[in-house]
Amino acid sequence: MNLNKVFLIGRVVKEIELRTTPQGQSVASFPLATNRVWNDKMGQKQEETEFHNVVVWGRQAEICKQYVQKGKLLMIEGRIKTRSWDAPSGERKYRTEVIAERVQFGPKAGGFEQDSFAGSKNEFSQELPKSSQEDIPVIDLPEDGPVEDNPPF
Repeated sequence: MNLNKVFLIGRVVKEIELRTTPQGQSVASFPLATNRVWNDKMGQKQEETEFHNVVVWGRQAEICKQYVQKGKLLMIEGRIKTRSWDAPSGERKYRTEVIAERVQFGPKAGGFEQDSFAGSKNEFSQELPKSSQEDIPVIDLPEDGPVEDNPPF
């Protein structure tokens, strides 16, 4: 059995770029930054930031462009894909991307502490006030299914 699944919780690094394919399909792309904090062997706090290229298709892409700005906290569920192309110089180029299948917005300003969003699953579900749970919309749209004109948020 094979599995290609990725979950990321991070912040949008720059404004989302929205394009349309020749077939009329919307596609958005943006970098997402995640960080890792740990203590080294000497007990010193270390931090490492990783940047991920995220691609969102269809109505989800349009919603992201409309509601997501630089610095916004997102949870991305998707798969990893590496694509290649020939540069004008003749050199072969490669780019690894996260193809988002589901996008969830982080807490709204004034809600609960954003640090609790990145906690473990048990901490997140126990610490999140019920009123805040309703403020975090989930975008999980089928690519060819019906789409509402008004998003649920």
